[in-house]
Amino acid sequence: MNTTEKVIFEQFPYWEKAIGSNSAIDSAELLVFVGCGTSFNLALALASYSNMAGRKAIAVPGAEWQNRPSAFWPEWRNTHVVALSRSGETTETVAAAKASRAAGAFVTAITVEPESALAKNCDRMIAAETHPDEGIVMTVSASLMVLLGLQMIGQKVPASAVNSARQLASALDAALPGMIADRSHFVFLGGGPLFGVALEGALKLMEMSQIMTQAFHPLEYRHGPISLVDAKTVAVMLYSSDQREAETKLVGELREKGAVVIGVGGPGDLELAVDVDLSLAGLVVLPALQVLGERAAQARQIDTVSPRHLTKVVTLA
Repeated sequence: MNTTEKVIFEQFPYWEKAIGSNSAIDSAELLVFVGCGTSFNLALALASYSNMAGRKAIAVPGAEWQNRPSAFWPEWRNTHVVALSRSGETTETVAAAKASRAAGAFVTAITVEPESALAKNCDRMIAAETHPDEGIVMTVSASLMVLLGLQMIGQKVPASAVNSARQLASALDAALPGMIADRSHFVFLGGGPLFGVALEGALKLMEMSQIMTQAFHPLEYRHGPISLVDAKTVAVMLYSSDQREAETKLVGELREKGAVVIGVGGPGDLELAVDVDLSLAGLVVLPALQVLGERAAQARQIDTVSPRHLTKVVTLA
């Protein structure tokens, strides 16, 4: 067991410590969730969850909000910026936080590094302790930032969610790597708040296994990308409880075209039960997607402790 695998399966006690550690914010301004890489994927999920909870929100990459915020919101100075960064040192995210504050916006930082540059350049900090052995690939810290973000918008995370996530990750792991052997085309499908999670699943697979992959809103997949489906395809469907019938029909079409389908919360060649509703599904499925990336890397004999071309913190001169 390498360090990446160890951290994925040892993340759940850190969830337990973070549950209830921060309360909901009271903010009438537009919430702008900002991040880079994994943190941007999480920002997309949290913005969607925020809107579903009645708090208007958007998600913007750190560099875009730093350099052209008016392209995303005309009254960008009158916003509540929520900057997500594991390290708290990501150049674009820290710069976006500084520029936002200088322009009059309120900035909340979500991080696992309470002494970081981001923590020193925000109006409110939300932090949690993460696994000390986490390396370049962001796993437990990603889960923790989603958990903290959900609590920030008023979503209660029950203690039972920890076991739900643990069981889902173990159930998927039991079917791997045999299910993905000799497959070279992966696609992740998720709608609503699960689109950002699908993007994160794709990113994890790419950076861990160096396999090209993509993510789409499920019903968008028919509009062009489905032409790539063949016997080398693995499709990971993150089912939404409110769109299950339409997503099930799409899965049937993908299987007819030769794809192997991992159904997370619904039918597939492998059907994995998700015992939480949509409001918590984005959090609960994350560890399973991390396991998928690790097992795909192992099948290709790639060491995820030192992934090619990557560093733990992206800083620009």
